[in-house]
Amino acid sequence: MEVRVVCAQPSSSCPETDYVHVHTYSDPFDETVTLATIERVVEKPLGAPTLRSRIAKRVKTLIMRQRMSPDDALEVARRYAEHKQISVVYADQG
Repeated sequence: MEVRVVCAQPSSSCPETDYVHVHTYSDPFDETVTLATIERVVEKPLGAPTLRSRIAKRVKTLIMRQRMSPDDALEVARRYAEHKQISVVYADQG
């Protein structure tokens, strides 16, 4: 399965309802260290089909604040997405 990597934050208008979100940022106590958080996000509509504006969002944290380069974090997320057959990974860097 082809996994698409999008270098942006997921927006409220993104068409995917199941995606992986990667966030990398500098450690607040040591700017030479990069930390990564990887989450799987699943969105499902609540209620009747006419009420599709209400959405339940479930976020499962896979990795939280782990020392990892942005490239390594993206590779872990991409492999997870491929394994779980998730079509898109959103990546942002803080």
